[in-house]
Amino acid sequence: MGDSKEAGAEAPPAGAAAREGLSLLSQGESEEPAAQGSALFLGGNEVKSRAVVKYSSAPPRTAFARLEEKTDLKLPPANWLRESAKLGPAGTTILGNSKKSKPFSSFGMAYDFIDSVGNDVDVVSDSENIKKLLKIPYSKSHVSMAVHRIGRTLLLDELDIQELFMRSSQTGDWTWLKEFYQRLIDQKWQRKKKSKEHWYQKAILSKFLYYSINGDGAAQPVPSAAEQQESSSSDQTNNSDGASWPAPFEMPSSVSEDPSASSQGSEPLESSYIVGHVASAPKEQNLTTLFNDGENSQGLKNDFVRNILWTFEDIHMLVGSNMPIFGGGRYPAVSLRLRDNNKPINVLTGIDYWLDNLICNVPELVMCFHVNGIVQKYEMIKTEEIPNLENSNFSTKVIKDIAQNILSFLKSNCTKEGHTYWLFKASGSDIVKLYDLTTLCEETEDKYQNPFTMPVAILLYKVACNMMMKKNQNKKHYGTIRTLLLNCVKLLDKSRHPQIIASANYMLSELFQLDEPKTEDGSESPSNENSDESYSEEEEETPDSDENGPYSTGSGPADDSKAVAVIKSVGELSVPEKYKSIHQIRPSCAFPVCHDTEERCRLVLSYVLEGLKSVDSSIKKESDLPAADPNTPIPLKYEDESTRGGPEGLEKQMALFLDKMGSLQKGHYSSQSGMIPGSWQHKMKLQLILKSSKAYYVLSDAAMSLQKYGRALRYIKLALQSHDTYCCLCTNMLSEVLLFLSQYLTLCGDIQLMLAQNANNRAAHLEEFNYQTKEDQEILHSLHRESSCQGFAWATDLSTDLESQLSVSCKCYEAANEILQFSDLKSQNPEHYVQVLKRMGNIRNEIGVFYMNQAAALQSERVVSKSVSAAEQQLWKKSFSCFEKGIHNFESIDDATNAALLLCNTGRLMRICAQAHCGAGDEFKREFSPEEGLYYNKAVDYYLKALRSLGTRDIHPAVWDSVNWELSTTYFTMATLQQDYAPLSRRAQEQIEKEVSDAMMKSLKYCDVDSVSARQPLCQYRAATIHHRLASMYHSCLRNQVGDEHLRKQHRVLADLHYGKAVKLFQLLKDAPCELLRVQLERVAFAEFQMTSQNSNVGKLKTLSGALDIMVRTKHAFQLIRKELVEEFDQPKSDETTPAADSSPSLNREEVIKLLSIFESRLSFLLLQSIKLLSSTKKKTSSNIEEDVVLKTNKQIYSQLLRATADKNATLVERIDVLIHLLDQLARGGASAVQ
Repeated sequence: MGDSKEAGAEAPPAGAAAREGLSLLSQGESEEPAAQGSALFLGGNEVKSRAVVKYSSAPPRTAFARLEEKTDLKLPPANWLRESAKLGPAGTTILGNSKKSKPFSSFGMAYDFIDSVGNDVDVVSDSENIKKLLKIPYSKSHVSMAVHRIGRTLLLDELDIQELFMRSSQTGDWTWLKEFYQRLIDQKWQRKKKSKEHWYQKAILSKFLYYSINGDGAAQPVPSAAEQQESSSSDQTNNSDGASWPAPFEMPSSVSEDPSASSQGSEPLESSYIVGHVASAPKEQNLTTLFNDGENSQGLKNDFVRNILWTFEDIHMLVGSNMPIFGGGRYPAVSLRLRDNNKPINVLTGIDYWLDNLICNVPELVMCFHVNGIVQKYEMIKTEEIPNLENSNFSTKVIKDIAQNILSFLKSNCTKEGHTYWLFKASGSDIVKLYDLTTLCEETEDKYQNPFTMPVAILLYKVACNMMMKKNQNKKHYGTIRTLLLNCVKLLDKSRHPQIIASANYMLSELFQLDEPKTEDGSESPSNENSDESYSEEEEETPDSDENGPYSTGSGPADDSKAVAVIKSVGELSVPEKYKSIHQIRPSCAFPVCHDTEERCRLVLSYVLEGLKSVDSSIKKESDLPAADPNTPIPLKYEDESTRGGPEGLEKQMALFLDKMGSLQKGHYSSQSGMIPGSWQHKMKLQLILKSSKAYYVLSDAAMSLQKYGRALRYIKLALQSHDTYCCLCTNMLSEVLLFLSQYLTLCGDIQLMLAQNANNRAAHLEEFNYQTKEDQEILHSLHRESSCQGFAWATDLSTDLESQLSVSCKCYEAANEILQFSDLKSQNPEHYVQVLKRMGNIRNEIGVFYMNQAAALQSERVVSKSVSAAEQQLWKKSFSCFEKGIHNFESIDDATNAALLLCNTGRLMRICAQAHCGAGDEFKREFSPEEGLYYNKAVDYYLKALRSLGTRDIHPAVWDSVNWELSTTYFTMATLQQDYAPLSRRAQEQIEKEVSDAMMKSLKYCDVDSVSARQPLCQYRAATIHHRLASMYHSCLRNQVGDEHLRKQHRVLADLHYGKAVKLFQLLKDAPCELLRVQLERVAFAEFQMTSQNSNVGKLKTLSGALDIMVRTKHAFQLIRKELVEEFDQPKSDETTPAADSSPSLNREEVIKLLSIFESRLSFLLLQSIKLLSSTKKKTSSNIEEDVVLKTNKQIYSQLLRATADKNATLVERIDVLIHLLDQLARGGASAVQ
């Protein structure tokens, strides 16, 4: 009778038999190539038709039995109404096109082919409904159909008014429609009974088909009269009452009340029902099926023999057909018809036969003619010849125009998704009207009386689910999916269908990608590439009348006021393109553009809250819970002694937390609301809570980047409270969820650290932290139904104590690290693991520095002579421990730079320890102690380790330079202390001098004076100071040393060398004129000392000349001093806003005066000595012109100097001016003498 591969006229390939009478074919299977429908040339007009069988439950096609002439069809065959394998499902299907379709038949098909709904297919319907629509201009009979829109797809179902109103009189449903119908359409409505002729024709056809398959003549017992009567009556019942209308669709009570009952005796539905298959939901947490076989029990089963994807011109239709198809022999596929020879074929019958064959792609029609039930003859007609039959002429092009016009009319006017539209044409009328039954129903007391509401809502939900599962392309359909789900939720009663509402809201929340990069705002609103995919979701939009000129109802009679649109005459449908689909369905389903992360997360949380409310409302034990007002904050009862004790209390909290994590691994479950593990409420609430925790985490991260640390802490607290509840409900903790927790705690640690570093704005942060939205309170209320939410209270408290905040931050990172150790997360997420260890190293550095600074503060407050306190030593130990752990963290991830920085800080700690010991003792008997030496050497070791950690300067030049500088400083400090406070009680002078010299040279080694950088002047100053100190030391040795002439000579050379280098370096600096002056004066003193050991006047004069030359060179230093003095003097007169000169430190006036006095006295002494020596030389020897000039000049300068020093009223600048003038004269005199 039929075949699973009957889309083509060719014989089916071997092995194509349907498997056990059922074969569900996917689009990708081998049927498609065999199902190529060809263009048929019918009646001279080309009409394109292509049919692909998507599903067939028909058995393999068999040849029909050709009945002998004079066979009496009034007599029942032996096999009549008996089940037959050749017929497939017995009884009902073989009655073929006379079988009445069920009111929800299109939904059954839509559920089975969910991929096609909303996108590819224009119409889903029974073939009978398609034929009835296309025959409207030719037929006077009434048309009554329900129309629903899902995306670009229209679902058409017969709306049997007679059956509907019969039900209404029995149950009270649909009374509003009955009243409306009687008021506006047919005031004297009565149920029309079918004639005896109707039942006679049905019986004749039924017997004919049974005869046609009984070709083997197998003897079958003729049913008894009683059985015939029973069968006949059941047949009539099936046809008259079989289109049973479901009651207003409700959830089976077992689903909403007893989850365990739903799994008994029910078949699982397809995966699109399962919310857990939605993108990104963990597979282990799939939700239960939504219905307890609900669609089948409510008459929503797809019970067509075959479902066909029929393309008629440019219209794509998913059609259900029960037409028997025969084959075999020379006829691979034929349809079989019975005709009364006395009644000619009319146009309606011709269109019927032609469309049936087109839809099923059957190339030929076999007609059996009878007279009063007696078989007369058979006739074979090709499908393309049917439009040209006598008395049945019709234009296929007109049929095409009718199809296009009707589709355009419906698409233009059935715009609101989820609404039930009613297409109605009264019997004998030419006017076709379209009503919006949903709007009419909403005017009644119970808007849920429309029985189509539930099937439509389920279909919207299933289409959305299906789109969500197509991960590769769902991004551009997000706007469509969102509209589908919003319309689904809008249709449903919250109290009756909590599960679907919760699931739809969860999917709505899933549409918003929380982890998208912030810069890709444009991608969040995929453009609607096809206007047909964009459809209205808002009911409060402007009416369509302005866009639907041909359908305007303004001039119609008053009765049409309720109609959405009207076709004034069925004749219009035959006019080509009379009704164009000019209505561009408004793109209101565009995905909302979220301008920032917070807006996106807030949308997600609003859907999560609705989902949580649905779940909570369905839990039976809600009445047993204490009532809580979501507007009042829940008091926190967790603050005990362990939380107040700062870091010590944290240790206890951490121990409790780790115990809890251990129990989670073992599958511990505890819910306060009494939810049953495994129930849909339990699984859905887990998903919603996890989604809320992610949203709060993203909000916290966004607030963190905006430096709103109080707000960030509030959001991360909510994220952790959500996660805590999840942990309480979860029976099997997934590694993905543990990773989330590790990320939350890491962020919490970051926030606590930033709060610690921004303590000056604490009041604002506290205000942000305590603020809470109504939405957040309601979500928290839902969480508190399951747990106390205090598992992470230790991490999210806003403390005012800096040490406590740093400790909390550290514990957060440690907890995050512990979680990564629980499973194989460390190796699976190496980047996150590295980040956690970096943060742990960083916070330990922060805490180490905190304790180190506290120790330094204690040290500065301590009385000089007092010894080191126990508190200081305790702080050193804490600081050292933190640094050590931090170094270990950085070394474990090969972070050499940060490890070097921590080693550098440890070196600084050692120097602080050394400084603490330097003050312990009597200042007058002060000596460099062994403890100081020990700690300074330890500091040196840590700095050298830091350099080894870095390896070369290229790794990180700034850190390398910093470590070098610190190392140089350590050596310099150590040498300076040894030089200033020489430990002579323990060591010999020579040994100390050697150690000082070595330390100074090492300091010079790590002091880079050549590299151009911000630190270069400091390095130059340091190097100059080192040379100065070394020169002074050798100068001092030379003064105090007696005996070894070689050593004295060596010291003299070294002193002279270092003085020279010190002067060169000081001359490079603009802000060290006093130091330069002091070095030059020491050089003069060094020359004077040398002069004392000289005997000859010539030698002494030479030395004096050298000393005076040094004096002349100090002119540069005096010029710098004068410049600074003048600038200081002018500063108050200049504009207040001008910064004080440059960055150089201001001059120490006392030091300048002191140095100036020394300089004047030394210059006076040298000039006097020079005059004396030159005068005595002049007496003894003959006159020397050069010496005379020098003597004269020196005398003049000496005279002026004496007068200047005698003037006690001269200012500092004036004295310096005099000296500069005298030094100029001295320089000129010396120069002329040389000439």
